Amino acid sequence: MTTNGMRIDETGKLNNYAIEPKMYVDETANIGFTKRAEIINGRWAMIGFVCLLAYEIITGHTLLG
Repeated sequence: MTTNGMRIDETGKLNNYAIEPKMYVDETANIGFTKRAEIINGRWAMIGFVCLLAYEIITGHTLLG
């Protein structure tokens, strides 16, 4: 029996042990063009673009020139 988030056993004693959560297994494929992979790739591309702009502003030269 559970009351107010606390577990009480058959004898009426309070069980101070943590209630074990149910296991969750994500069985979706994590390879290829997934939404998560595209978000991470986009963020790295934005970081690279900002770094390139900062390099050009600081040095006054282009990356290829």
